[in-house]
Amino acid sequence: MRFVILMVAFALSACATTTGNKAFDPVTDDVPKIDANYPPQNVELTITSAGKRLPAYLMVANGKGPHATVVLLHGLPGNEKNLDIAQSLRRAGFNVLFFHYRGAWGADGDFTFGNVARDVSAVLGWLRLNGSQYRVDGLSLSLVGHSMGGFAAIRAGARDQRLDCVVGLAAANIGEVAERSKNEADQFSAYLDKLYMLNNLTGQGGVAEIRANARSFDLVNDAAGLAGKSVLLVSGLQDQAVPISVQRRLAQAYGQNPRIGLTALEIPGDHSFSGNRIRLQRIVVNWMAQNCRY
Repeated sequence: MRFVILMVAFALSACATTTGNKAFDPVTDDVPKIDANYPPQNVELTITSAGKRLPAYLMVANGKGPHATVVLLHGLPGNEKNLDIAQSLRRAGFNVLFFHYRGAWGADGDFTFGNVARDVSAVLGWLRLNGSQYRVDGLSLSLVGHSMGGFAAIRAGARDQRLDCVVGLAAANIGEVAERSKNEADQFSAYLDKLYMLNNLTGQGGVAEIRANARSFDLVNDAAGLAGKSVLLVSGLQDQAVPISVQRRLAQAYGQNPRIGLTALEIPGDHSFSGNRIRLQRIVVNWMAQNCRY
């Protein structure tokens, strides 16, 4: 069983390369030599899920490739996009695809919690079918999700037999909302009512959906589907949106499965790791360099 809970960040030794007298650090340094024939580039895409158009953005890494590719998943509603992590991953040699779920930020359709993981699966399918033209290695795909995006990454990752690598950053266990007190549920409902950028989502409707799917939305129940996969969970000790107790419950459940390659890290930080972004990037980039190229 590979189960580790750490209170400190990784060093970046696995990603560092020496250029002259200085080691290249993809978190803080630009790529030392750009491939003139295959430079880094950004590609605007439209991907469909259940017939609905999802706006997507592919950040292609330097070099001919094909490159291991990360699907980066935003939270609720998606104000924190974690594109600093995306740029560091690209400098480390990963392609990164960012997109909006159905009904989010102008994407077609209505937003539902159940659809987010389905949209992730649709994006993975698109990459496997079409990614080679963008230097994507369709056999080396990973999911990195923050907050609700962590929920989406774990749910979709547990249901994809070909996916080997899942990262949850302050991963929100949406199913646990069904267990909250009436006052807490009412507060969550009021918050959902404010999210005008999520089409046709209401507080009452969102809470009702969660309660109707409490068991399937509880990420603890995805442990069996994560067997055989490498999983990284990073939690902020001062997180008020997704308390550390929620993260520890997931880590405990996954750590009990000897077939999950789990690394669970607890570091200082709020829900967005606002004061620890460099540390967070180093954790993610280093762990992925060690575990997610295959």
